[in-house]
Amino acid sequence: MKATKVGENSTLSQIIKLVEEAGNSKAPISKIADKVSAVFVPIVIVIAIAAAIVWISLGYGFEFALTTGIAVLVISCPCALGLATPVAIMVGTGKGAENGILIKSAESLELLHSVNTVVLDKTGTITVGKPKVTNVITSQTLVGNTESLSNSRVKIIGNTTYNLKVENELLKIAGSLEKNSEHPLAEAILERARKNNVELIDVTDFLAVPGRGVKGKIDGVQYFGGNLPFMNENNIDTEILKVKSENLSKEGKSLIYFGKENSLIGLIAIADTIKDTSGKAIEQLKNKKIEVVMLTGDNKMAANAIGEALKIDKVIAEVLPQDKEKEVQKLQKEGKKVAFVGDGINDSPALVRADVGMAIGSGTDIAIESADIVLMKDNLLDVATAIDLSKSVIRNIKMNLFWAFFYNIIGIPVAAGAFYLSLGLKLNPMIGAAAMSLSSVCVVTNALRLKRFKNSNSTNTNIKEKSKKEEKGMEKTVLIDGMQCNHCKMSVEKALNSIDGIEQAEVILEEKKAIIKCNKNIEANEIKKVIDDAGFTVIDIIE
Repeated sequence: MKATKVGENSTLSQIIKLVEEAGNSKAPISKIADKVSAVFVPIVIVIAIAAAIVWISLGYGFEFALTTGIAVLVISCPCALGLATPVAIMVGTGKGAENGILIKSAESLELLHSVNTVVLDKTGTITVGKPKVTNVITSQTLVGNTESLSNSRVKIIGNTTYNLKVENELLKIAGSLEKNSEHPLAEAILERARKNNVELIDVTDFLAVPGRGVKGKIDGVQYFGGNLPFMNENNIDTEILKVKSENLSKEGKSLIYFGKENSLIGLIAIADTIKDTSGKAIEQLKNKKIEVVMLTGDNKMAANAIGEALKIDKVIAEVLPQDKEKEVQKLQKEGKKVAFVGDGINDSPALVRADVGMAIGSGTDIAIESADIVLMKDNLLDVATAIDLSKSVIRNIKMNLFWAFFYNIIGIPVAAGAFYLSLGLKLNPMIGAAAMSLSSVCVVTNALRLKRFKNSNSTNTNIKEKSKKEEKGMEKTVLIDGMQCNHCKMSVEKALNSIDGIEQAEVILEEKKAIIKCNKNIEANEIKKVIDDAGFTVIDIIE
């Protein structure tokens, strides 16, 4: 092994540096009540002293003047102002938690209502994050002709018959290269190779090029695997598969080309399933007049295909992992308030740079740590819900501050004796204290109305869940040992939801069980396998 970068030059250190820089450049949100109180309190003290002096100068006794001054101070005690913001924030964050939205700070909840641009990472956020191989296409270099072999075991081309062995030959090279890679698309290729029982071989001089691909030597021969720019950089002509690659890209598939020395040997098309809720979530954001932007490292054609399918306002494709934060910064320089939603390690600088960072609950630890808000249910619909909640909280705070001011505008002149000479109105300090307490009660009561906040997506979810429960034989209860925390819960839910046929998996941590709803029969061994792979043990499966 050879260390090419150490210390502050390593990739991890650079990511940490970006997170720190973005965090330091984010201006703190000042509380409305703090600004008001800074001006309000000195003015009230001045009014109280001035009122006492005026009454003494008019010939009234010291007791009368002192009582008037005290009445002004008592009735204008800024308790309502002090309670207006924190109580609403407290109730709002609690309501967010009830809906699976973990809000880490009052600042992020306050700022979220002003967001006008939401940037979405693609893989694992808009899509399921578990890509699958859809096409294996070989070139003349490998088999003497160009043909897709992914949908059938035998193909007849002229007088030549090709079968699964031809596909496996490309998968053997691709899998051997990609087994050393940590890219999500690499796992899809390895999964296809395992499914076809392809035996992989050793690769020497392996190198992963971020945002491009991988390369290495097999039996002393140089092989390459990666995107189109990577092939061009290594002088590999891809013209022979241009038409097929363009058609696949238009279908929204990611393409990985494979080359041998200076020749193209084929390509593998991979597609990631769009989450069921992504389309509706994007529609809800657009209905709120919020611009939706998708960031992805995919090629432009594949990215645009997904963008068109989901009617996304703006698609930014072929973005290198380290450049996501820069793209967010560009949008901010255009005067936009940006919320970024992501789930990966490379998303963490962008999550911190954004005005509000929102991490998917099933994402990496560093993404969750970097975010201001965590969507625990791994559901994009919660982005719109969080914005609605923020707007409700801010509206409630403004209402509280308005009534607190209105109360003081009326109460202070009466307490100061402004109407005593003309109407004989004078405020007893005890009545002023009662009125002040009542104003605080009103503010708190108004803030508690936020507990009635309704998640616009909950009704549909409940109806959907109810209909699923009514289907016979489509629900299983899995008793699981080893779960200790919410991270364990999310790991198990993610593992179960990855099984084809499971529509929803919900883990009840306290009862050490998972309830899964299926649209087809799933073998117990398949459930046990994914739980075991996640690091937990299945005790029993109850039909």
